[in-house]
Amino acid sequence: MIKILIADDHTMFVDGIESILRNETDVELVAKCYDGNSVFNLLKENDIDVLLLDVNLPDISGIDVCKRLRKEYPKLRVLALSMYNEESFISEILKNGASGYILKNTGRAELMKAIQLVHEGQTYFSDAVTQTIMKSMVKGNDSSNKKKKEFPKISRREKEVLQLIIEEFTTQEIANQLFISLKTVESHRSNLLAKLNVRNTAGLVRLTIENNLLDTEKK
Repeated sequence: MIKILIADDHTMFVDGIESILRNETDVELVAKCYDGNSVFNLLKENDIDVLLLDVNLPDISGIDVCKRLRKEYPKLRVLALSMYNEESFISEILKNGASGYILKNTGRAELMKAIQLVHEGQTYFSDAVTQTIMKSMVKGNDSSNKKKKEFPKISRREKEVLQLIIEEFTTQEIANQLFISLKTVESHRSNLLAKLNVRNTAGLVRLTIENNLLDTEKK
């Protein structure tokens, strides 16, 4: 049973999510709130697995909430909710610990898939959000002359795995796409985590976006 907390200042939206979750057998809506400060109060009182977090809250921004949660509740999974499909919002909340970013016009099936994957330690983005991420990566660094951080060399196969991770393929789908075993996929994922010095898949996605790794690394 995945225990859920919703933090969003739009009452009708919260009620809609609540009605969806009420009909699901593998999730439990433990609590809901409408501002950032209440998130921390409720986390002290309840055991929560996944937080559905609005990017824009009336007292504290969702980004700042996420930043604090990463320090105080490192095992908590955060799925960001937003009406805005903007690279700046996406990049900032990922940088501060979110495991996914979905738009508020998402349907029931996609919401449940996102919750499940985030709970499992994977990442999830709405299709439109994925397109925004990819466009940002393609743009590269053409408007900046800043010196790029140096990273260990990423092999061609690791780049292929990383590309599919960014595109939200599951481990099984990556294995099928590249005609390799699940064990080999996990090995490449582990190597990427070690090389890029990040702890999880969300970290891989964030670092790739911030440093345009798939754009700047040559095969």
